[in-house]
Parts: sequence; structure tokens; C-alpha cells
Amino acid sequence: MARADDRFVRVYKQGTMTITEIWVDRYTGVNYLYHEDGYSGGLTPLLDRDGKPVVSPVSGNL
Repeated sequence: MARADDRFVRVYKQGTMTITEIWVDRYTGVNYLYHEDGYSGGLTPLLDRDGKPVVSPVSGNL
């Protein structure tokens, strides 16, 4: 569970050895895709079909 003062909150998680997560920035609403496999991982903004960042509404619910 995210603390109220955390900037990022994880909203989705899939996998155990190979992990895919979606994180949301509470200040901007921008969604980030994180993928980890073994000893490597990467983080990138999650993009929609037009190549624009996916932005969630910023509210107290995240």
C-alpha cells in the first residue's frame, strides 16, 4: 500500500520472475511502464496509440 506522501503509486503488477508494472505519478498523472527480467529492467512513459503519454486524472484516490 502506498503512503500518502509517496510521489508514485503502483496501479498494476503482473508476473513473479518477469515483472511488468504500471506506476502513476501522483503530481502529474503520467503513467510509466516498468519491466524487469532477471538482472535488467527499464522504465518508460506509457504511450497511447498516438504516441502521447497516458495521463490519469490526478485525485486523492491514487
